[in-house]
Parts: sequence; structure tokens; C-alpha cells
Amino acid sequence: MNGVTTDGISLTGTGLTIEEVVAVARSNAAVSCLGADVRHRMQESADWVKRVIDEDRQAVYGVNTGFGPLARERIRREDARALSYNVVVACGVGVDDPLPAEIVRAGMLIRANSLAKGFSGVRPIVVDTLIAMLNAGVTPVVPAKGSLGASGDLAPLAHIAMVLAETPADLPDDSGFAFYGGECLNGHEAMTRAGIPPVLLEAKEGLALTNGATVTAGLASLAVRDAWNLVRNAEVALAMSVEALHGFSDAFDPHPHLARGHRGQQETARNVMRLVDGSELVNRHPEKVQDAYSLRCGPQVLGAVRDALRFITSVVETEINAASDNPLIFMDLARENKVISAGNFHGEPLAFAMDQLGMVTAEIASISERRTFRLTTPELSDGLPSMLVVNPGLNCGYMMPQYTAASLVSDNKTLAHPDSVDSIPTSANQEDHVSMSWNAARHAREIICNSEQVVAIELLSAAQALDLRPADLQRGKGTAIAHRLIREQVEVVERDRSLFLPMMAVADLVRAGRFLEAVAAAVRESGGEVFE
Repeated sequence: MNGVTTDGISLTGTGLTIEEVVAVARSNAAVSCLGADVRHRMQESADWVKRVIDEDRQAVYGVNTGFGPLARERIRREDARALSYNVVVACGVGVDDPLPAEIVRAGMLIRANSLAKGFSGVRPIVVDTLIAMLNAGVTPVVPAKGSLGASGDLAPLAHIAMVLAETPADLPDDSGFAFYGGECLNGHEAMTRAGIPPVLLEAKEGLALTNGATVTAGLASLAVRDAWNLVRNAEVALAMSVEALHGFSDAFDPHPHLARGHRGQQETARNVMRLVDGSELVNRHPEKVQDAYSLRCGPQVLGAVRDALRFITSVVETEINAASDNPLIFMDLARENKVISAGNFHGEPLAFAMDQLGMVTAEIASISERRTFRLTTPELSDGLPSMLVVNPGLNCGYMMPQYTAASLVSDNKTLAHPDSVDSIPTSANQEDHVSMSWNAARHAREIICNSEQVVAIELLSAAQALDLRPADLQRGKGTAIAHRLIREQVEVVERDRSLFLPMMAVADLVRAGRFLEAVAAAVRESGGEVFE
């Protein structure tokens, strides 16, 4: 199993967690040196590749053959290193702005973990170098677009490998670029400044570095973490809106949720009930029998998100510990040829998971915006002033933030179109079905970012609404602290001013998890565990 040791996160090829990926990607957590058993396993498969080259008796894809439709072309053994280097620079064809460093670092860590499994025919020095780059802060410049998700993330991984790979003596420098020490440098200049020698790639190592949906898995790890954080923040926003709108608590009573049986639905209902516990604003109208769907069906919607996230998380956790390149070498095969050529680089599991992630997080924003609309509409808000401002007409109040929320929800609907249903054949029809997993992950991340803003707008609106309710009525144990935390960042809106900075400040609280942590701590102190 992997784990955080006194020396850092250890890589064994199994047991890497999403939390560890996030720690390395965002907090620069250290990665420890490979253990002796991992080094032995990797060297054994690398030695087998060397024998294939030295003996030159059998054709092995990507070791002594060309790639894709050129697989029938045999490569001379003296050209094995050149073949390995060529595939790296040939695949370095990404376009658009550089990816954020956290995504690149996540992809580097997962690639190192995958190679550490020992099925790729790669020497330990290759993984040692990836680890050294992570620990020293050498982050390759990786353009954001260009991957099909099969044969994995060729372009993004190639831009990483170009920095790692030593340029053969007879070729011009083609090492790409990397960020180091706050500068964007030539890749080998960055490595030199960091004191990390580049690696002269041996047979198969270039292919192993570029083959697999590994950068997709890195982005997916970060996106899953952010989606869990988002749904929990959305539950706080729901609770605040229920309270501000004089909602009816029966919709969160455990009986109907136990009767239906979905785990996530029960969790969301429990969380909301604990957040509003003690509130004198909830159930203000005994004659009310039920609320609108955006309030009453919150557990059904957010709970379904939770259940979907559990499945998505399991897919991502499997993939970050996968041997995902091709071909793979299995030393336990009872035959002389230890290699099996298959398709583990295909990103379809991640493509499906990221398409689903985009859809479910889009729903978080969709139902959140409907509650913001209710809060700002006097016919729907049970006595709150129009646009949540005491002098409407002269002031627009929270009219325009709801416009922004609506725009983001509409954007999400376009972004949530599934990428996995598309495939454009490549490589002379050798790669005649691709996953588009990278596009799915990119779009899911953008949907999450949009949805964080939408939930932040609801939190701001609900806080404003609570300020407009009688101050002598007690607030819920959780909603009271949530309201206070928002007010520490943003003042009550009494007359029009730009809400751009307040919206960004609350969105930052949502993203960072500080808001959620403080609310959860407050409810725990009052006797309950909130977020499950």
C-alpha cells in the first residue's frame, strides 16, 4: 500500500489515493524514493526489453517496431533509443494555453505510480526522475488541448516526457519548456537549475511515458475532490435557503428517505436537518404542507449527486493505480514472449466517469440557481423584499447576481454534452475508436468551477435574506455560523454597489473548503456530526 511516510508519499503501483494525488498536486507534498521491491520489479521487466533488443529475434510492438499503422515496420536494434526518443517528440503537439501546474503534477505522480507497477519495461531511473521533478518543483509546460484519450493522453504526456528525456547527441535540443523557480524556461535549462540530469531513454521507455490516459486521471482526481467539496457546500446553501424562505422541515425528516432507500438522499437530508436544528425561521407557517421542488427535493437531487460521486470516485481510484500503457510485460507468463499487446491506454472508463461528473455537478448549479431566483422574487419568497434590498427600484440589489447564475447554468448545459459519445478515427484507422476522455475531464472541471460560483451566489443571497428576517428569531446551529462566516467576508447590501468582489470572495471560501470546515466544526461542537 502507498502512504505518507516521514519521507513523503511512497509509490508502489497500488494503493495511491485521491487525497495523496491532491496533496502532491496542490500542496507540494513530498514523494519518497522507490522501495527495493519496486525497483527490482521494474528492473526485471526492463532487462527483458533489453534482451529483446540484444537478441533481435522477435518483433515486439513499440520496442523494435514502428507505432500505430507503422507497426509492421521493424526497427534496427541500433535505432532502438532513437525510436524511443522519436515517439516523445513526435507526440508533443498540444495546443492552447498551458495547463495549471496542479494538473500537470497530478499527471506526473500518477504516471510514476503506473510505471512503478513494473509492467512497462521501464528502468527505475525514469520514475526516480519524475519523482525528483515533483519534489524540486520542475513542472513541464503542457498545452491544454490535443488529447483523444486513446492511445491515452499522448500529447500532454509527451510534453512532460520532453523535459525528462535527454536529447541524443546528434539531434537539436527539443526539450520543450518547464516552469521552475517562478520562470518559464527551456526544459533542460529547468532541469539543470534544479540539479536533475535528464534521462537518455532506452527501448520502450518513450512509449511507456506517453501511453495512457494518465493526465486525464490526474485532472479527474482533482475534479472528484472538488465535486465532493461542492456538494457539501451546496447542502449548506440549501439549508440557508430553506431557513430564509420559511421552508417546511418535513421534506428532510428521515422517514421518506429511509422509505426510498438511497444512501445519498438520506445523508443530504440528515445534513440539512442538523444545519437548521434550533431554527425558529423554519416551519413558520403551520398551514403550509409542502415547498417547491428546489427546496423539497434537495435531498433527492443532491443525494443522487452523492451516490454518483461514489461510483465516479471508485473509477478514478482504480485508474490512478492502473497499468495503462501498451504493450505490457508480464514476467510470470509461461512462455518466452512475455509481452501482451492490448488496450489499457483507452480512456473510456474515465470518459464515462467524467461525463457523468459534469452532468451531476451541473445539476447542483441548476437547482441552486432556482433557489436564488426564489429568494429574489417577492411572489415566491414569503415576504422578502424584491431583489433582497430594502429600497428596490432605486436599487437592483441581488438582481444581477441571479443573472450571472443563470448564465453559468446555461453554460453548464452546453459543457455537459457527453464527450464519450464522440469518436474520430486517427492513425490511418488503426486507432478507429477513441474515448475523448481528456475533453470530458476538461469540461467537467469547467462545470465544477461554474457551479462553485453559482452556489456562492446562493450563499450570498441566502445570507442577505436572513439579514432581512427578524433578528430576534433564532437561527439554526449550522446556518447561524455559515451566515456569520459570510458576513466576515461581505457586508450586507443596503444600496447598490459592485458585487463582483463579494461573489469572488465567497466562491474562494467554497473552493478552499474553509467555509465547510468551519460550519462542520460548529455543528460538531453543538453535538452532531454533519457532513458524511
